[in-house]
Amino acid sequence: MMGNASRPAAVELCYEQVNGSCVRAPYSPGPRAVLGAALGAGAALAAGGNLLVLTAILHFRRLHTPTNFLIASLALADFLVGVTVMPFSAVRTVESCWYFGETYCKFHTCFDTSFCFASLFHVCCISVDRYIAVTDPLTYPTKFTPSVSGVCILLSWFFSITYSFSIFYTGANEEGIEELVAALTCVGGCQAPLNRNWVLLCFLLFLLPTVAMVVIYGKIFLVARHQARKIENMAVQVLSSSESYKERVAKRERKAAKTLSIAMAAFLLSWLPYIIDAMIDAYMNFITPPYVYEILVWCVYYNSAMNPLIYAFFYPWFRKAIKLILSGKIFRRDSSTIDLFSEEADAD
Repeated sequence: MMGNASRPAAVELCYEQVNGSCVRAPYSPGPRAVLGAALGAGAALAAGGNLLVLTAILHFRRLHTPTNFLIASLALADFLVGVTVMPFSAVRTVESCWYFGETYCKFHTCFDTSFCFASLFHVCCISVDRYIAVTDPLTYPTKFTPSVSGVCILLSWFFSITYSFSIFYTGANEEGIEELVAALTCVGGCQAPLNRNWVLLCFLLFLLPTVAMVVIYGKIFLVARHQARKIENMAVQVLSSSESYKERVAKRERKAAKTLSIAMAAFLLSWLPYIIDAMIDAYMNFITPPYVYEILVWCVYYNSAMNPLIYAFFYPWFRKAIKLILSGKIFRRDSSTIDLFSEEADAD
């Protein structure tokens, strides 16, 4: 009895016949199926939802605006997260092993960082666009032109891709933590720890756009409230329609506040825990348990799945476009000229 009790349990390896293989710690069948379904659904939503947004904006001419070009580029970044990152990360999370080779491990890490930060920078650009539109609507078309939108898109992709590939393809992330990297390296693993310098830069790349967005959305909210009160005061002068104006103004103010709060809450809830943990890990010798790290990473991934809902599906004209796409009506002649705004008043 004592001999059986002291016998060590069999250790599963990612590659049983390979020396230096990582230890495999799979979930039991029930949790494994549930986890796989949840992660797979997230990847499908990120890929499918953002593909619908891309198709809608590129197909329908009425959606060819500087703002929507930004949203389309954001959707592209989130679509790429759903296609090139999330499915492979889902297998790694469920199986606790990396089965896709060392070469794609590096690409996967670069894609992960590049597309997630591209999404972050696009969200920041959208906030600037919305600020100009709300604070100066008359001159907005001359200030935020398609060329300005294009510059924002190019810079967002340039900085995110440059940051990612300059870190992981030069090995700069491993400087000063070579012993830790050696201890983590095994066949069937795909880890890319960051040293303190690069973690600090990563934190700043997150912090600066975040602070900018908080300030910008705060100003948008204040301007919207001021405009709403101004309209309400003007409506008081017309007794016969004063109540109608008040109701419309109140509804618009609530809708604006709700949309902004949802957007910022989703963003912060997705990104903030991961960034804070990354900073703590870098300065506390990577103390985060693997399962906690996986949860935080997937919170960031799921932001790519939520973006279509927040920045596209909340708007009636996008919902109409998606209905036309799913019903196959976009294949009809002249479908690109359909007026997607005709039902906007009724939807609002």
